[in-house]
Amino acid sequence: MQFKIIESLQSIKADDWNRVAGTDYPFTRHEFLLALEQNDCVGEKFGWWPRFVVAYDNDKLVGAVPVYLKDNSYGEFVFDWSWADAYKRAGLDYYPKYVVSIPYTPASGPRILVDAAHEQQTEIRQGLVQAVQQLAEQSGVSSLHWLFTDARDTVLLKEQGLMLRLGCQFHWTNHEYKNFDDYLQTFSAAKRKKIKRERRRAEEQGIELEVLHGNEMSDEQWQVYHHFYLDTFDRKWGMATLSLGFFKQLGRTMPNNVVVVFAKFQGQYVASAFNIKGEHTLYGRHWGCNADFHSLHFEACYYQGLEYCIKHGLQHFEPGAQGEHKISRGFLPTRTWSAHWIAHPEFKQAITAFCMQEQREMELYIEELNSHSPFKATSNA
Repeated sequence: MQFKIIESLQSIKADDWNRVAGTDYPFTRHEFLLALEQNDCVGEKFGWWPRFVVAYDNDKLVGAVPVYLKDNSYGEFVFDWSWADAYKRAGLDYYPKYVVSIPYTPASGPRILVDAAHEQQTEIRQGLVQAVQQLAEQSGVSSLHWLFTDARDTVLLKEQGLMLRLGCQFHWTNHEYKNFDDYLQTFSAAKRKKIKRERRRAEEQGIELEVLHGNEMSDEQWQVYHHFYLDTFDRKWGMATLSLGFFKQLGRTMPNNVVVVFAKFQGQYVASAFNIKGEHTLYGRHWGCNADFHSLHFEACYYQGLEYCIKHGLQHFEPGAQGEHKISRGFLPTRTWSAHWIAHPEFKQAITAFCMQEQREMELYIEELNSHSPFKATSNA
C-alpha cells in the first residue's frame, strides 16, 4: 500500500476516482471536484489549495481523502473564526490549516473514500487517516479539520483521538408519501393550513414554476441562473466563489444530478433555486431572485424540492445550512459532526473544553427545537 499527495484530479481518471468515491454522494464525484478546479473556484484566488491524499495498492487506486490547504475559513460552514481570533491575540498563526471538506458545501457525507470491492477496507481507511494526520504534522500547520463527516467516518476519527464538534441542520425524510397532499396530512391542522396558504400565494401572484435538469438548461438559462446566484452575494455579505463555467460544466458532466427550479412572472425569470441530487438525497444549495414576491422563497427552495423528492422516490432532502424556519415546513433538527486536531497543546486543551461545553448546549438546543415539530403526535414523520 502506497500513500501519495496529489494537487489536481486531472492526474486521475474519472472512472478510477469514482470507483473509490462511489456516485451515491455527488459532491465527492470526480466530475464535481474537477469542475471546481477547472473553473478557478479553488486555488489561490479563494484560498482552497487541493492536497488530496490517495492510496494505491500496486498501481490501482483504492482510497482517497479530499484535503485542502486553507489560508482562511471562508466557505466551510463549521465556524472557527473565534479560534483564529484567539490565536491572533496570542501572537500565533492559525493559518494555514488543513480541512477535509467539500468546498462551499455544508452537506454531510463520506470523507474517507475506499474501494468497496477491496479486501482490506479497514486497513485502507485507517491508513488514509494516518496519512492525512502525518501530512498535517509534517507541514507544520496549526490544525486539521474534518468537516461534515458521516456516521462511519465520525466513529473512526473519534477512535483515532480527534475531538468532535456537534452541529445542527434541518433535514426532511420521506416516509413513502404518495404526493404532497399526502405529506401534509401528517401535519397539525394549523401548520397544514399555513403551508397551503403559502403555496396559494405563489399561484395568486401569477408565479409559474418549472424544474429543469442539467441537460435541459440552455446557455441563456444558465446565464440567468448565475445572475441570480451573484445577486444574492451582492445583496448580502459574502463572496461569490462559483463561476458560470462551473455550473455549466456540472450541467454537462452531471446532467441528471443537477436540478434547477425557475420562477417566472409575466414571462420573465424572477428567481431560481439550484439543487444537486444524489442517489437517495436532494441537496438544496443556492437561491437567488431579482424581485420580492411573498412566500416565493419557500415555494422554490422547499416545496418544489419536496414535491421532486416525493415524485422521484428520494429519501431525504437537505436544504442547506441553518434556518430554524424550516422546522414548521417539516425539516427536523439533525445532528452534524466535524472532527478536529489542534497542534498547539494549550490551545488544544482550551478548544477541546469549548467543544465539550458547546456539545452540551447544542444537545439542549436540538431537544428544544424538536418540541416545535409541525407533525401530529401520532405521525411517523
